[in-house]
Amino acid sequence: MSYHTIIVVGRLGRDPELRFTPSGQAVCNMSVATDHSYTNRDGQRVSQTTWFRVTVWGKQAETVNQYLAKGRQVLVEGRLSADENGGPRIWTRQDGTSAASYEITASTVRFLGGRGDAPAPAAGGNNDAAATTTSSDFNFGNVGDDDFIDF
Repeated sequence: MSYHTIIVVGRLGRDPELRFTPSGQAVCNMSVATDHSYTNRDGQRVSQTTWFRVTVWGKQAETVNQYLAKGRQVLVEGRLSADENGGPRIWTRQDGTSAASYEITASTVRFLGGRGDAPAPAAGGNNDAAATTTSSDFNFGNVGDDDFIDF
């Protein structure tokens, strides 16, 4: 038996895009950026951004589309979706440079951040500090500070 999972915490690069398959299944696509900063040997601060294309299915896709927007911080847990060769999708940008796209099929999406971290909710909307949706449990609710483990 083998198993793999990936967990990514980052910010949405654009608003989620919801569509439906011909059979009526909801599917939502979003891009999530993660940042990593370090100081190189010359003392210069270096920032690296890695982008992930995330696909969310079913009722969870509808929830993600309803409550998330560009700039919102999320935690995504899922599996990496490889290309036919088992690696990231490689493509050429318009300027001729090579790029790679890491793609994740989400099993869990957790909404992170506080009230000032996202656009104002729609009338009657819920803007809790954190909420979770999973493919097995659509319910989400308040998560207190005691629910997080510091590493």
